[in-house]
Amino acid sequence: MGRATLIGFSAVAMWALLALLTDASGQVPPFLLSAITFSIGTGVGLVARLFMPAPDKSQKIPPQVWLIGIAGLFGYHFFYFTALRNAPAVEASLIAYLWPLLIVLGSALMPGEKLAWNHVVGALLGLAGTVLIITKGGGLAFDARYAFGYAMAAVCALLWSSYSLLSRRFPSVPTSIVTWFCAATAVLSLACHLALEQTVLPDGAGQWLAVLGLGLMPVGAAFYAWDIGVKRGNIQVLGAASYAAPLLSTLVLIAAGVAEPSLRILAACVLITGGAVLAAKSLFLRKPAATESRAGSSESKAGASEGGARASEDGARASEDGARA
Repeated sequence: MGRATLIGFSAVAMWALLALLTDASGQVPPFLLSAITFSIGTGVGLVARLFMPAPDKSQKIPPQVWLIGIAGLFGYHFFYFTALRNAPAVEASLIAYLWPLLIVLGSALMPGEKLAWNHVVGALLGLAGTVLIITKGGGLAFDARYAFGYAMAAVCALLWSSYSLLSRRFPSVPTSIVTWFCAATAVLSLACHLALEQTVLPDGAGQWLAVLGLGLMPVGAAFYAWDIGVKRGNIQVLGAASYAAPLLSTLVLIAAGVAEPSLRILAACVLITGGAVLAAKSLFLRKPAATESRAGSSESKAGASEGGARASEDGARASEDGARA
C-alpha cells in the first residue's frame, strides 16, 4: 500500500514539470502539443512492456475500462483546453483543480474505503494553498460572461476525478493498458488539431527537447505511475497530496529563474504540506496497528496450540485409564 502510494505521488512530482516544459515548448497549439506528447507517452508504455512480465492474453478487458481510460485522458485535456479558450486562465485553472478534493470526497463511495475527517481537512488545506498559488494572492472574479468556460473546467475536474476513482474498481486490469489510452488520446488530439488549429511546430532543438521531456514524464510516465497509485495505493492520501503539484510547479519555475520567491509561496507550502501530512495520518498510524494485530494473532495461535496440546494429553490419559479398566 505504501509503495504504491509513493509511486502514485511520483506522478504528481512529474506533473510539476508541466508548466516549465510547456512554456519552453514555444508556440505549439494545445491539441497539436497533446498529439505529439501523447504519442511519445505511448512509446514510453511500449518500451516499458519490454521489461515487464508479458500480459495475460486470455484476460478480457471490459468495455467500460476503455471508455473510462480514453474519456479520462483525452476528455480531461479536451475540456481543459476548451475552458482556457472560453474563460480567464486563473479562474478556469482553479475550478479544474478541484479534482483532488473530488477524489478525496468520492473515495467514500468506493468499496472498502472509509473517509475520515483528516482526509477532508487535509484536502481543503491543500485547496487553500492552491488558491494562493494560482491567484498569486489576489482575488477571484467569476464573471457570468465566462459561464461556459467555467462549466468546461468543472467537467474537466469531474472527468479526471471520476477516471481516478473508477480505475480503482478494476485492480486486475494491468497498467500496460494505459499505453493504448495514450495512443487513442494522441489520435483524437490530432483530429482536434486538424479541425480547430493552425499547425505550428517546435522551433529549434531546445523546444523539441522540451516537447520530448513532456512526453517522457508529465504526459508519459506520470500516467502509468498514477494508474498504479489509484489502483493499489491510499487514494485519499493521493488525492490530498495532489495539491502539491501547483506548489512544486511554482518551485520548479523559481529554481529555473522564471518566477520569484515570496511569502505567499511560503504560506502555500505550509498549507499544502500540512494538508498532505494530515491526510496521510492514518497511513502513518496503520503500521503499528497492523503489528499489534499480528502480535495478537500470534498469541491467539500460540494459545490455541497450547490448548490443543493439553486436549491431546487429556485424551491420552483417558485412553490409558480405559485400557486399565
